[in-house]
Amino acid sequence: MNFDISFTNKEITPWGGMIFLKQMLEKIGFRDLITSNPDLPVSGSNRGYKTSTIIEGFITSVWCGANRFLHTEVTRHDAALGKIFGWKNTPGQDTYKRFFSKFTQVTNQKVSDYFFSWIFDNVHFNHFILDVDSSVMTRYGEQQGAKKGYNPQKRGRASHHPLIAFVADLKLVANMWLRSGDTSSANNFLSFLEDTLSKLKNKTIGLIRMDSGFFQTEILDYLEEKAMDYIVAVKFTRPIQRFISQSKNWIVLDKGIEISEQLYQSESWEKPRRIVIVRQKLKDRPKAPGKQLRLFEEEEVYRDYRYSAYVTNMKLSAPEIWRIYRGRGDAENRIKELKYDFGFDSFNLKDFFATEAALIFVMIAYNLMSLFRMFILQEKTQKTLSTLRYRTFAIGAYFEKINNKLVLKIALNKKRRAWFSGLWNSSSEFDFPFKLANE
Repeated sequence: MNFDISFTNKEITPWGGMIFLKQMLEKIGFRDLITSNPDLPVSGSNRGYKTSTIIEGFITSVWCGANRFLHTEVTRHDAALGKIFGWKNTPGQDTYKRFFSKFTQVTNQKVSDYFFSWIFDNVHFNHFILDVDSSVMTRYGEQQGAKKGYNPQKRGRASHHPLIAFVADLKLVANMWLRSGDTSSANNFLSFLEDTLSKLKNKTIGLIRMDSGFFQTEILDYLEEKAMDYIVAVKFTRPIQRFISQSKNWIVLDKGIEISEQLYQSESWEKPRRIVIVRQKLKDRPKAPGKQLRLFEEEEVYRDYRYSAYVTNMKLSAPEIWRIYRGRGDAENRIKELKYDFGFDSFNLKDFFATEAALIFVMIAYNLMSLFRMFILQEKTQKTLSTLRYRTFAIGAYFEKINNKLVLKIALNKKRRAWFSGLWNSSSEFDFPFKLANE
């Protein structure tokens, strides 16, 4: 088909659906929250950007698909998007880099306390499951803290090794610390947990789940001292493998799945603890997760199975302990979404605390999106940001002045207009503080 091209001076945005998020931010007073924080860096120039504009612009860029600083230039040149959020001018990558470079370790602590605590003060919930996990972010430059350590994907490469706490029930980030790449999973964990508890304030942790990287005596002692229920995956040390090999009382749960439990006392423990052991037969379940008992890999009776084990202080049945722990896998899905959709492993600067500051605001962007999914969309299954980006936010729009009033004209076919109007009403009428449906 032959056609000509022509041009228009209208400021058109491909992100008309961002109006929903703007409505939510306005309803919860996010801009006032920013301007009320005395610890955030401010521009020393009268011509500089407002701090609220910088933070809103960065978060919106992440929502629109930026996963590194260079990509924020896309939203910088979107004048219509700037009008939606009420920015006089939209910042670019250099502004964000200068802004985050002003952060220090103390600033990061205060700012993260401020924003995380605000979220949990305004979401009415209690007795939740806390999942703690670590991640590896490969680095290719000369960033501070980028060191060689455990890096299964890029062996020998320098990395950062952040620690993250998730509220599993609400799919929210409770805390995040950036750490150098040569730290272990459990390094500085107790301080991290204390910091997380302070951010959560008066909330009660009903259960904490962690992988085998946190299977350490001091951590288990601490959790018991705090009277916190826990399920922690067991690290397959030589003594643990010998202990598992001696298990006899197996109960069949399903074809190829058996479970057992025993009391175990490590040499470093002052008392025995309950261990739940699961084994899955590879013949029946070739993709079964778990580990083989390497000490006994020549013996067929052990070679045919994959094993997993969990230490817990809970009094539920062994099958229920295993079922509950398997829910921790969602934390790994959250980390994947943070990396693939929010640029968690791509926003990095030379200064360590500047990088951490940028990632704190990535976490805030993630939490705000989780609140949007939970309280505005209210769908049975939460869609990833990449799905929402093209299903909900990527809608062409432009402004037009009608009777001296700016009107955002949305490019939607008639079948989708009722959906858009319904979401518009939801984003402007929801209850704040956030209230769970079952309250």
